Amino acid sequence: MACGVLAFVVAQVYLELKMPEYMNEITVRVQTGGDVAGIWRAGGWMLLCAMGGVCGAVATSFLASRMSASFSMRLRSMLFSKVESFSMEEINRFSTASLITRSTGDVTQVQLVVAAGLTLILRAPIMAGWAVTKIMGKGTEWSVATAVAIGLMLCMFLVALVFLVPKFRKMQTLIDNVTAVTRENLNGLRVVRAYNAEGYQAAKFENANQDLAGTQLYTSRFMAIVNPFVNMIFGGLSISIYWIGANLMQQAAMMDRIPIFGDMVVFMMYASQVVMAFMMLTMLFFMLPRANVAAGRIHEVLETQPAIREGAETQGDPLRRGSVEFRNVGFKYPGAADSVLEGISFTAKRGETVALVGSTGSGKSTLLHLIPRFFDATEGEVLVGGINVREYTFEALYNMLGYVPQKAVLFRGSVADNTRFGDSGREVVQKDVENAVRIAQADEFVTKLEESYDAPIAQGGSNLSGGQRQRLAIARAVCRRPEIYLFDDTFSALDYRTDRDLRAALKKETAGVTSIIVAQRVGTVINADKIIVLDEGRMVGQGTHRELLKTCPVYYEIAASQLSEEELAL
Repeated sequence: MACGVLAFVVAQVYLELKMPEYMNEITVRVQTGGDVAGIWRAGGWMLLCAMGGVCGAVATSFLASRMSASFSMRLRSMLFSKVESFSMEEINRFSTASLITRSTGDVTQVQLVVAAGLTLILRAPIMAGWAVTKIMGKGTEWSVATAVAIGLMLCMFLVALVFLVPKFRKMQTLIDNVTAVTRENLNGLRVVRAYNAEGYQAAKFENANQDLAGTQLYTSRFMAIVNPFVNMIFGGLSISIYWIGANLMQQAAMMDRIPIFGDMVVFMMYASQVVMAFMMLTMLFFMLPRANVAAGRIHEVLETQPAIREGAETQGDPLRRGSVEFRNVGFKYPGAADSVLEGISFTAKRGETVALVGSTGSGKSTLLHLIPRFFDATEGEVLVGGINVREYTFEALYNMLGYVPQKAVLFRGSVADNTRFGDSGREVVQKDVENAVRIAQADEFVTKLEESYDAPIAQGGSNLSGGQRQRLAIARAVCRRPEIYLFDDTFSALDYRTDRDLRAALKKETAGVTSIIVAQRVGTVINADKIIVLDEGRMVGQGTHRELLKTCPVYYEIAASQLSEEELAL
């Protein structure tokens, strides 16, 4: 397709550069009183060249648009795949708002330059070079005037690049900032309204918006100077050509004036095409700085290597299937000064329910996130099925796990689509979906929906309540039939009765499956086989509920704040 674009561009330039020759022929014939038939013939060829140039331009634009659209589609796919491979470390480093801008606005900037580049970058140099060869030898004075005009335009381009490139780079960062503020405001709209913080958020957005507008105005003012400057150069070149031509004709003999006049007309047309070629390059040069910045930002994402790499293991030790072990695990967030977790060691055997309990900020969720490798432990080892999680392929590791986040995440589709979401390595039938929904205590509201399991779910599950979303998120994990369940404070959105019924159904229906639960409510984990107590990133207790009440002051304090004396005595 690129060869086709080049062929059409060359044909278009050739036809456009043939037109001045026919114009010269017409001019000479008119001046010498030549035959009318010859004038019509030259005019007809000139018209055909013009029509051919139009057809070439249309074909070039069509092919260039196809190529740029295909290129941008592939680029977006590459970005999406790359971002999907990122760990939370890379996502936090770039920020979600920046990744969205890079995948949309930056790709669009590159697409525009590719579309323009296939036509302008190819056409302008070919046009300028070919036209220069045509005018060479037709007059030294005219050539010098044209060279001066081209030199002035090149100087303008260089000045523009020096002043505009830093501003375009800053502009992309400011667009990220506006996107981040907008996204933050939309996500927290309820909180903003509840706290009468509309004015504060509006001021924050206004500051980000003004910074962006100021930079855009700077570049717009600079670019606004360019067109008048180019027009002035073109006008000056035209006057110079005619003035030089007038002097040459005045100094020449009468019979030599007609060829000079013809050369002047032809030179003027060729010089106009040279200047037009550089004007096209001017447009491209103004697009290039911003596209260059956009391409750099896209390249930065594509060249970033994920901190978390997958291994080669596809299955664990059959004798230790479903087990999870932490061996002297420590963790520190990237760039943080202090460790979040230190010296964590415990084992969850197959079929056990292990609870992680502790005050807010004690590291419970962080510890849980080390199992699916949202982050990797900076010290020690995390083993699943007797194998270090770093050694598994991602697919093999995730197929062992059923993860339910603290904040339920649903996707646009139906109830059934969200329940069977993802690839668990096996076929999921409707019966599996219904069974998972029943175990998650979600059937009581799903069956009342107008379309039942085919009922539509809005993006983010916005047409469901918090408890309903949480139960469907649990159903999604159950439907995978994993070896290990990971519940990240999942039951906090459920009432006590639903919580009790759900845990009873899970215990009955998923016997032999390991469950690791992060919990704030002691009542949720009171019957766990093992409770791990965390305090400021350290493990300060391990045992059953009864054992910890006697041996762990931190756990007793937490339990006493939630349970009555009668319940503590049980």
